[in-house]
Amino acid sequence: MLRAILTASAVVAALLAPATAHAGQTGQDLPRLTDRQGRVLTLHGWNIEDKTHRGEEALTAITEGHLRDMRAKGFDFTRLLVFWDDLEPEPGRYSQSYLRRIERVLDWAERHDVKVVIDAHQDVFGPAFGHRGIPEWATRTDGLPFTAHPDDWFAEYFEPAVQRAFTHLYEDEDLRRAQADMWRTLATRFAHHPAVLGYDLVNEPMGEARPGEDLATAARRIERDQLTPMYNRLADAVRPAGRDAWLFVEPTPVVGEGVPTGLGRVDDPRVVYAPHFYNTAMEAGADYDPGAGWVEAYERAVTEYPRRYRVPVVVGEWGPLNNGLPNMNRFYRDAMASLGRYASGWAGYVWCYGGGYCAVDGTGAFRANKELTAEPYAETVAGSVGSASYDSGSGVYRLVYRAAPHGCRVSVLSLPPGSWRITAGGGARVLRRSAGRAWILAGPGSRASVTVERDLGTSRG
Repeated sequence: MLRAILTASAVVAALLAPATAHAGQTGQDLPRLTDRQGRVLTLHGWNIEDKTHRGEEALTAITEGHLRDMRAKGFDFTRLLVFWDDLEPEPGRYSQSYLRRIERVLDWAERHDVKVVIDAHQDVFGPAFGHRGIPEWATRTDGLPFTAHPDDWFAEYFEPAVQRAFTHLYEDEDLRRAQADMWRTLATRFAHHPAVLGYDLVNEPMGEARPGEDLATAARRIERDQLTPMYNRLADAVRPAGRDAWLFVEPTPVVGEGVPTGLGRVDDPRVVYAPHFYNTAMEAGADYDPGAGWVEAYERAVTEYPRRYRVPVVVGEWGPLNNGLPNMNRFYRDAMASLGRYASGWAGYVWCYGGGYCAVDGTGAFRANKELTAEPYAETVAGSVGSASYDSGSGVYRLVYRAAPHGCRVSVLSLPPGSWRITAGGGARVLRRSAGRAWILAGPGSRASVTVERDLGTSRG
């Protein structure tokens, strides 16, 4: 029932979005993510997680194989889920063993050349409600009721106790300090780790609706009045530990239905807007409806904030639970094309070996339609990108860029398994190749072009 309420409320708001969107614009004009050398980054990857194990067993479900296998399939990025309740089981006592296990995963990522965003994850606030995230000692409910919804866990976000817990997290001064201290601890420990690209400050934040508010109105208010100040506080806590890390800020999950965010400016020079890309009906088991306009409405809405505040976009989670339905092949093609128009990158949910949301099965083979996420792309460009696109039908990727006039001149392509032909022009040439990678050298200031074509007769890995 609550999913139906969510869908109805959000769709009404989504219908209003075209009136405020920039008609005809795509995301090509948005700022791009860059690395420490100033090269333009494109991130394609997956979330990795261990939601099962806690305490001394926390993160043990993640192995080096996760990073190795992702890289072998052509992905250069992972969003690593970590939990505040594991990091700080008691107020002020940080688990050194948990920090070491995070560092072990980061070391594996460095070994396999995978960039990492550390995500402070929460589901339904945390352990007080049977999930993971914010510690029980930081959970205040004022005695309000909570009823579990085992068949629809997302509905638990609308329980009074959960909503009140978010209000206290945002408003109570001691909890604000505790959250900032938690992030200061993480950032200080990992500021100089070469695998760390940035920090996702809180996963899928929610809040408390006021009487008479519909969901879209409540979400915009929470984003404006509570999330924006929170992100500024956390930015102030993280930034002194290092100036290079990107700070990923999320809206509420309502943005997934095409509702523009109410977030305000986060006063930091390296902010990334990091929405998620889920459709409520598809999450509840429905097939993709290409005629419903959901992908288009989402794209219109999700590009408003980065265009206004001039920040790049990286979609932190996406991908349906049931990817084998009749229209899911069309969904993955439409979604990948849309993401390519506006996002500096994305992380699918989730890299695991099995069923459900898993990217691959127990043998390591892509599950139905998820092979469409593996495509050629330029993971680093030494210059400014003019255009970059992949045609999944023809298997052709094209990149045009203006090479940097000085500094690093080498760009790097990521190639999925298979046989690929690479043609470079406009003062660019293929410097070298290895399995899954190609390095392109361009003359200073030249207008370089690169075309990557799949050899006929080859299949996706």
